[in-house]
Amino acid sequence: MKIPFRKFHLLTILKEFSKKKIPLDVFLRNYFKNHKSIGSKDRKSICENLYKLIRWNGLIDFLCKKNQVTAEDRLEILEDFDFKKHLDNRKIPEHIKVSFPKDYFEKVKSAYSLEKAIEFCLTSNDAAPTTIRANSLKIQRDDLFDILNKKYDIKKCKKSPYGIIFNKKINFFTTPQFKKGFFEIQDEGSQIVADLINPKPKDHVLDYCSGSGGKTLAIAHKMKKTGQIYLHDVRDYILLEAKKRFKRAGIENFQIKTTEDLKKINKKMDWIILDVPCSGSGTLRRNPDLKWRFNLSDIESLKATQREIFDKTYNFL
Repeated sequence: MKIPFRKFHLLTILKEFSKKKIPLDVFLRNYFKNHKSIGSKDRKSICENLYKLIRWNGLIDFLCKKNQVTAEDRLEILEDFDFKKHLDNRKIPEHIKVSFPKDYFEKVKSAYSLEKAIEFCLTSNDAAPTTIRANSLKIQRDDLFDILNKKYDIKKCKKSPYGIIFNKKINFFTTPQFKKGFFEIQDEGSQIVADLINPKPKDHVLDYCSGSGGKTLAIAHKMKKTGQIYLHDVRDYILLEAKKRFKRAGIENFQIKTTEDLKKINKKMDWIILDVPCSGSGTLRRNPDLKWRFNLSDIESLKATQREIFDKTYNFL
């Protein structure tokens, strides 16, 4: 019997991804790149089912009632799956009801409470809304909203003065507004954090663990194209992405600094942005695979790394 097209690729992805140690979104990007016969509607369906399965993998495996659960078993449960049916089942352990590793669940529960732990886990299992941030160097949010509202189902963020939420996912990268640098994709939470940073024109800002520069992109407009933004990250490939983003946004007052270059700006910074390596718990709605890689020993290692980075960067002020 021939397996339906979408189911075939979903099964293939599940089996191949289980052998990898790379983030799910990176794996999917590579998979779809190598399988161009998968159209946009098929990709959307495959991704929706895959992410749902990864989010609820713990509960789905429990419901399979087998010692050795296969990808086919999981898909069979997924067809009629509703986690709400099992929340009041006292025979199912709490961490399994919310589909989280036991150690992870217990860590959250000990830090807060059982009720808060359940709330955190259930929220983390929801798909995150798709949010953009208007680039006020090129356009104001209200003007961007009026343009996009003609074509898309959107609403303004309540807490970020720059944010717009899309009620349905779209391919942002093909829109003329994205290509012109009118907006960047950024969660509202990150926008709020960035808005707490208030550099003045002519200030010098060091984004030490910059990644692709999301935080500094969000504050650059406050500097009125003056001063200087310094980006540093140990990952060269992600700094190349930062250069593309800054160019698209129309920001020129930035430099990329190697570890050796940083010595020249010691004690010259007005601001330091330090988004240090962490557990990624704040991104679980977008990266549900992270929770299944959780290890308590990793937390202690991360704490030591965070302290080391903080001590190293403090002297740049």
